[in-house]
Amino acid sequence: MKTASRLSDLRVMTEDQLSDEALKLKKEQFNLRFQKASGQLQDTARVRVVRRDIARVLTVAAQKRAPAKSAKAKD
Repeated sequence: MKTASRLSDLRVMTEDQLSDEALKLKKEQFNLRFQKASGQLQDTARVRVVRRDIARVLTVAAQKRAPAKSAKAKD
């Protein structure tokens, strides 16, 4: 399954790499919205895929930050 392999790839990335990936996906989302507004969008399903990929990246990034936050709170 594509999603499982994509998720495992995201889990091994550092927080900086995840933020770069999120930025790249947000730019792609902007371009897709621009294409939709101008009537040039061919692959309409791509909008949904990109939106979900952004959510995946942000979720993994939050999961990586959570243990660091709890460790600081214990100190």
